[in-house]
Amino acid sequence: MVHGLFFLDGLFCVICWLLPNQKKNERRTMHELTPPDSHYLNAATGWCELGNFAEAQAELHRISAPNRDHPQVLAEECRIYAAEKQWLPALEVARRLIEVAPDIPMGWINQSYGLHEMKLTQEARNQLAPVAEQFPAVSTIPYNLACYACQLGNLTEASQWLAKAIEIGGAEDIKRMALSDPDMQPMWEEIKKL
Repeated sequence: MVHGLFFLDGLFCVICWLLPNQKKNERRTMHELTPPDSHYLNAATGWCELGNFAEAQAELHRISAPNRDHPQVLAEECRIYAAEKQWLPALEVARRLIEVAPDIPMGWINQSYGLHEMKLTQEARNQLAPVAEQFPAVSTIPYNLACYACQLGNLTEASQWLAKAIEIGGAEDIKRMALSDPDMQPMWEEIKKL
């Protein structure tokens, strides 16, 4: 069940497919995009899924100025930058998403992932850990925190976060994902025993 915010070498898909209860974590209502802006966003999503990021960006630029800060538009823009491995712009857009919609986990997750990809893993962990309790139904957050802790050499902390991700997201899915995730390699033997 991939909802698809990111899909990079099988790793960033983690971000959205583990957001089953996203609505439960949103505290405020955002307005719906209406045509033609909703069509431009859909077209951008389609182009991104086809791997044509230039066309995806072009579609996003057609969206009216008042709707450019809509959370769905920002999330798609972040997805495009991440797919192109343009981590600094992806990070900037993720931070803007946090500003306009702090109650949506995508901004927090995208921000930390961008920092991690920029080799700022400690900062990624420091930015994401404080909001983990804010999104108790989102297994992506403890899973990513497990990855960051693992990469920082904190295997005890990584195990704790992984246990939390499993509690939320289910052992089979999380285990399968972790065993294919290079960030979790230091724990693969332990994970195989789960």
